[in-house]
Amino acid sequence: MGCRMVLPKRSLIRIVRGPEGIQVDPTGKSAGRGAYLHDRRSCWERGLKGALANALKADLAAEDRERLFSFMASLPEEETSAQEM
Repeated sequence: MGCRMVLPKRSLIRIVRGPEGIQVDPTGKSAGRGAYLHDRRSCWERGLKGALANALKADLAAEDRERLFSFMASLPEEETSAQEM
């Protein structure tokens, strides 16, 4: 998707398009088409601009988008590290 960094899988968050709509899948085992985003706000911001909908092969409804933005707001702010510079 938008982020091209390689991070451990434990830092990835699965989003699933299932019968209940598009939602965060904390177990990583919910049925449906899934996509992964890093646990970084910048990745979520890029993903919610269109890449996530494309990966899930679905349009994000207003309630789906609102749910995902709420989850994104719970993610910690990123700090610039020496490795990323």
